[in-house]
Amino acid sequence: MSAASASPVLPAVAAPASRSHSPWHDAWLRLRRNRLAVVSGVFVLALALACIAMPPFLEHGYADQNLARGATAPSAENWLGTDELGRDLLARLLYGGRISLMVGFVASLVALFIGVTYGAISGYAGGRVDAFLMRVVDILYALPFTIFVILMMVFLKEPMDALDAWLREFALLREFQGIGKIVGLFAAIGAVEWLTMARIVRGQVLSVKKMEYIEAARTLGYGHPRIIFRHIVPNILGPVIVFTTLTIPAVMMLESFLSFLGLGVDAPLSSWGTLIKDGADKMENYPWLLVFPGTVFALTLLALNLLGDGLRDALDVRAAKD
Repeated sequence: MSAASASPVLPAVAAPASRSHSPWHDAWLRLRRNRLAVVSGVFVLALALACIAMPPFLEHGYADQNLARGATAPSAENWLGTDELGRDLLARLLYGGRISLMVGFVASLVALFIGVTYGAISGYAGGRVDAFLMRVVDILYALPFTIFVILMMVFLKEPMDALDAWLREFALLREFQGIGKIVGLFAAIGAVEWLTMARIVRGQVLSVKKMEYIEAARTLGYGHPRIIFRHIVPNILGPVIVFTTLTIPAVMMLESFLSFLGLGVDAPLSSWGTLIKDGADKMENYPWLLVFPGTVFALTLLALNLLGDGLRDALDVRAAKD
């Protein structure tokens, strides 16, 4: 036997296996590469934190009046100026941001809950149940949303007033006077915005419910609620999240429109919609009352839309194949 043949054979070293990532991790990596979406998300987060954390440190409150001073242009004392009642515009803008952002996010969550539940049940049931539930959606679509919201606000007036009266009994909750009207806005706007969400979820469920893992869940004897909410809904969250981020600016626009019509929060509380309305009435004499709220509102809507577009691209399955 030759020396070459007698030499020991070394075992082959296997190449390290590439680390696999979940689809959500890959989507996060794609989102990080979208600079506009990242900057937009940081802007919205910073603005929300400023609206929450800054007001207690301001020298002037949102309701503090100084009639002798009246409307003044931006200065070192009042960075964004004051309105005709001498109220600091920066304080009112930050407090108004609390209400506008809260209505936008909470009403969108209400629409998300109703729309996902309704659309998932409709798409999973199919047949006559699906047809009936979708005809209900079509009928609600035919109603003018402004009239529907007005009727909702009238219907909820007594519960909202009772909630305000209960909160006024607690000194620590005086700042939340008028919260009943805000809760009414949550319910009224959420009752309108869920319709499109329900249609989107229904379409996604129709394409998912006949897949193999759903058939396997039925074979194992799982109940319908478990199949819908533990197997179907988690697998359609991508489009749902994207549409939710695009619903938030739409809800904020609707709240501003209602406030512009006088159906929003009551004075001395303010939202960005009421500030824009007051600024539009006095823009010829005091243009800063319209410029600053309008600019912040426009930038917020732009950032939310860019963030929604970034999430749509990041969660697109086809993008992972590029």
